[in-house]
Amino acid sequence: MSSIQKQASGFFKEFQAFISKGNVIDLAVAVIVGAAFNNIVSSFVKDIINPILGVLIGKPDFSNLFWVMKMPADYAGPYTYEALTKAGATVLGYGTFLTAVINFLLLALVIFSMLKLLSNMRKKLEAQLKVEEEATPPPPTPENVLLLREILAEMKKQNQTESSGK
Repeated sequence: MSSIQKQASGFFKEFQAFISKGNVIDLAVAVIVGAAFNNIVSSFVKDIINPILGVLIGKPDFSNLFWVMKMPADYAGPYTYEALTKAGATVLGYGTFLTAVINFLLLALVIFSMLKLLSNMRKKLEAQLKVEEEATPPPPTPENVLLLREILAEMKKQNQTESSGK
């Protein structure tokens, strides 16, 4: 077996051990849920936040906020971000960036709120469990254990009297 084959075999063994760990499956689920959640936040920004901000500042669509740095020669097409970029213009599209920033801030706010809620719930649950634990008296000691303790005490007494009498 060549050294390349040994390295490949070792690599695949490590990869198999990595894949078989539970954390990888949890991570895959988190990525899938995160992607779906990103779609929800993107729709929220595009369909709810942008129109509200559009009414307030006069532009309902941030994707068409741009600054043309260099116009292509003899361009006569529409003056939109998409058309200008296809025509080869150098365009600074700050509206798309602004939308991405709003998406990020909303996503961060929602994640922060969820983590805060989960943290508060965990603290309440831990406090409740602690109260229940303190309120629950320990179970009574079984009679056979009490009897064994008495026997042990008597044996210790006998050993002490025998060793002091010698």
